Parts: sequence; C-alpha cells; structure tokens
Amino acid sequence: MKYDFNEIIDRKNTNSLKYDFAKERRMPEDLLPLWVADMDFKTPPEVINALVEASNHGIFGYSDTKDDYFETLQNWFKTSFNWEVHKPWLVKTPGVVFAINTAIRAFTEEGDAVLIQKPVYYPFSSTVLLNGRILVNNSLVYNDGKYEIDFEDFEKKIIDNKVKLFLLCNPHNPVGRVLTKEELIKLGDICVKHNVIVVSDEIHADFIFKPYVHEVFANLKPEFQEISVTCTAPSKTFNLAGLQVSNIFIPNKDLKSRFKSEVAKTGYSQLNTLGLIACKVAYAEGRPWLEDLLVYLQGNLDFLRRFLNEKLPKVKLIEPQGTYLVWLDFNDLGFNEKELNDLIITKAKLWLDAGTMFDDDATGFQRINIACPRSILEKALLNLEISIKEV
Repeated sequence: MKYDFNEIIDRKNTNSLKYDFAKERRMPEDLLPLWVADMDFKTPPEVINALVEASNHGIFGYSDTKDDYFETLQNWFKTSFNWEVHKPWLVKTPGVVFAINTAIRAFTEEGDAVLIQKPVYYPFSSTVLLNGRILVNNSLVYNDGKYEIDFEDFEKKIIDNKVKLFLLCNPHNPVGRVLTKEELIKLGDICVKHNVIVVSDEIHADFIFKPYVHEVFANLKPEFQEISVTCTAPSKTFNLAGLQVSNIFIPNKDLKSRFKSEVAKTGYSQLNTLGLIACKVAYAEGRPWLEDLLVYLQGNLDFLRRFLNEKLPKVKLIEPQGTYLVWLDFNDLGFNEKELNDLIITKAKLWLDAGTMFDDDATGFQRINIACPRSILEKALLNLEISIKEV
C-alpha cells in the first residue's frame, strides 16, 4: 500500500471532539475513543498540500466555486456510481445535518409527519422533533443477524400518518446495510404513490464492502429523481468533517427553489474557503488514497470478525455491507443496559456509542468505529476481552 494507515497520530490537545471532550460529555477522561464518525487517519497528502498552499497565500476572504468544482463532482459521481449529475441540481451546504434540517422546514409544516427507520443516526430523530414535526418510525427488522425493511409497515405508516417526508439513510448508519436496487425501488414506488419526498443521506456511499454495490436512489427511476434530495459530502470519505462542506443534489426545480429559500432564511451564503478547496482536491486526486483505505478497512473488519469468533463468541458482529461503523450485539452476555455500559466504560475503558442513542429499543447493542490504526483496534478488543472474562 502506498499510504500508511498504521501510523498513530496523537489527536489529543487539538480540540478534537473525539479525544478532548470526554469531561464535557460526562465521560471518564482515560477512555480509548472509538465512537464519533471521524477517522484517525490523515486526509490525503494532496489535500494537505493544497490547504498549506492556500494558507501560505494568507488571505481567507469570501469564496465560491467555479465550473471546475462542479466538473470534479460530476466526474466523481459518474465514475463511482454511474450517476450523471447536472450543475443546476447542486446546492452547497455546511453539512448534511444542516441540509436535512433545511429540507424538513422547506417541505413540511409544523405538525406534519416525517418517517425514519430506526435504529438510525440519532440526528434524524432530533431534527424532526426540534422542528416541531411528528416523528414516525418504520423500524428495521432484526432477523437472523441482518436488518431488513418491513415494507408493509412502511406503507401503512405513510398512509395512517399522512407522511410528507421520508429520511432515507443508505448506506445505513449504524447497522451497516447497503440497500439493494430492488429494495430501493420498492421504497421509491411507495413514496411516489403517496407523494412522499425522499431526503436520501448517502454520505457513507464511498465505503462499500465487496461484493455489495451502492445504488444512488435518485438514479434508479426518473420518478425518483423528481422527489429526491440527495445528500453527499467528502467529510466521511476523506476525513474532512471539520471543514464543513456538503453537496446536495435536487433535480426538481420546485423542490430546489423551496430548499434554497429555506437556506437563505438562515443567513448562510458562501461556504468555508478551505473546505471548498479540500473538497475539490479530494475528489480530483484522492481516489488512490481511498482505494488503499478501503483495503485497510476490510483488513480491520476481518481482524474484528476473527477476534470475536475466537475470543468473544457471545459478542455478535452484524456484518456491515458498508460504512466504517460496526454494529455489535452484546445481548448474549446477559447484561442489562446499565451493566453493559459499565463494562465498556468503567472496566474496558472504551468509548463506544450505545445502541440506545439510535433507538430506545436497541438495548444491548453498541456501535464501534473501526477507522483507526489496527493496533488501536486490537488494544480496544483486548481491553474488552479482559473485562468480559473478569465479570
């Protein structure tokens, strides 16, 4: 591999949310953090060099993008997903969660129903509720170690609650599903039938484990394109979350107009200058780095699977099809939620994400971030093994 993902990078005392805010989040300060979805790897050197060059210029005035920025995005999505995007579709925002909030306000009124599929990335719930909308849940069904969609319940929930908006998470965070073309078409046909707008969060689309394939929802049928808001960003792919750049694609002119009007109400206009530079360079020059990273993450996943099978067979790996966030089932250990959290935090000295963050009913589950040097993952698993054996 050209790039060294085994390098340990000291992130402490950098105002890192992951490493420096345990006290503020009421956690012990001696924990090994494998929680929030950013990676412990440096972004591609080409991005770093471009940011250094821009910093040396020394002026950080208002900035925007020219045609070459869009052309770089267009090439990335065409090459990666066979998805042809067009410039009039693009709206740039400072983040996907910002875009989801914006879409909720743009396409629904207070008291309208918004559908999600728990267990799911927790801001999906909070954005709906904080904006005064009714949260409707079509729970994913956990069946024989895999999560599936209850399509009958999906349509019933839409009809019974007069759902206006569906927040789709694909690849799914935290359960790691990459929905098939058939599943997406089935969801989309129901949404078209009942005039439901789909906000598709596809931020993890670049992290797919073979033989799975990511299908862009809006690209599957012309009818889906007309009801879709597709949320993308380089932040997960290239570890650029702090630079706050997302690219949102809205083909339908009316939906785009309503979305942009809602963005304007926030007073937000030009994005982070360095973020725009990083995004363009990452998509233009970062593919070799990403290809090496995907090989390394596959190795981390293989290591995790072997370790659990050999040392901790009662901890079940929910096989991820995508993302670098892995969903683990601890229920066979027989602990209640408090006992499990005490084991992980107090005894194993690990900071993971408890399943109940994503769904009140997801007791006994934990999400672990494997986008770290293998030595860190090994240390975390050894801590977990020792702690479980001591119970």
